[in-house]
Amino acid sequence: MIPLNRRASLPRAGMEYFDARRKPHNVGKIIAALVLTTLCIFVLKQSPGFGGNSVFSRHEPGVTHVLVTGGAGYIGSHASLRLLKDNYRVTIVDNLSRGNMGAVKVLQELFPQPGRLQFIFADLGDQKSVNKIFAENAFDAVMHFAAVAYVGESTLEPLRYYHNITSNTLLILEAMASRGVKTLIYSSTCATYGEPEKMPITEATPQFPINPYGKAKKMAEDIILDFSKSKGADMAVMILRYFNVIGSDPEGRLGEAPRPELREHGRISGACFDAALGVIPGLKVKGTDYPTADGTCIRDYIDVTDLVDAHVKALNKAEPRKVGIYNVGTGRGRSVNEFVDACKKATGVDIKIEYLSRRPGDYAEVYSDPTKINKELNWTAQYTDLKESLSVAWRWQKSHPHGYGEN
Repeated sequence: MIPLNRRASLPRAGMEYFDARRKPHNVGKIIAALVLTTLCIFVLKQSPGFGGNSVFSRHEPGVTHVLVTGGAGYIGSHASLRLLKDNYRVTIVDNLSRGNMGAVKVLQELFPQPGRLQFIFADLGDQKSVNKIFAENAFDAVMHFAAVAYVGESTLEPLRYYHNITSNTLLILEAMASRGVKTLIYSSTCATYGEPEKMPITEATPQFPINPYGKAKKMAEDIILDFSKSKGADMAVMILRYFNVIGSDPEGRLGEAPRPELREHGRISGACFDAALGVIPGLKVKGTDYPTADGTCIRDYIDVTDLVDAHVKALNKAEPRKVGIYNVGTGRGRSVNEFVDACKKATGVDIKIEYLSRRPGDYAEVYSDPTKINKELNWTAQYTDLKESLSVAWRWQKSHPHGYGEN
């Protein structure tokens, strides 16, 4: 794919509204009205076509316009940052149910030039909204990150996961087909493999997911693969199955900020940091009777900076009528106890540990064989020091104890 090599010009549009005839009974009502009006104006200003003919609505030579679904989320925002740094034109679509408006604002401040970045508030489960977005924008490629993504939560709310992951992916594919968007980079997961009999996991390892999250992702993969084989599709597809993501932007601009009510389902790194900050009394390690050396789960931890690098390399290597499927991991498994020790060293806090029973839907040991992605995409994980990745993430967490401060 060809990155943006010139900047387009687009006048910024704005509007203000205040109805002096209305007389609220108290200051609180005035403030609430102003906040709501400001939010509406902001969303409208970010919408395609606002104020006239948008550069986002037309293809331009030398410009690659990438739709990043879920771009306000942890991984999606880091991917958007990398794409913008590499001079791609980016449209983020997110309903902010899991993402953070604060992350989008960081990106907008870093790349304020017209024609670089736009944000669209929309739910990808709404077919009319999805079709409208594709009708009003000229996308060259789609990076599809948007998804609920907690294994434990998926066992409690399976239907939500099938709707959000599988059904929404189908709607995006239909919109891509109707508008001739041919390139898809799909964010998948090692959870599609389930609990393989042999380690490490290769791309040929049979997929037998054991939880709704992994099953929903595999269904979405199957739909993508079937569609890519259909007559006239001419799709360029890359499916990236990645492992446990950690870390944050090395320059401290972005980080991971899950909603408080989702902390119990979140990544172990988030729980470690919460314990180190005193947000929670200690870290709960779920499962000590797995058939591993120390009884805790073994996982392959991949730094988010390496992960988004794999996405960009996949985008650049995507070819019509070809499908690439790759594991994205370091090739080395670390136990939960090893991870906790690294977190203690990174934070300098002697975190209290409470050992509990297994989490539903979890598996004992998962780590990758990255040989294929090494050879075909010339990608190798660079940030493999567990303590260092956690130290980078910890710096952001310490300076943002309340996340981005807003959603």
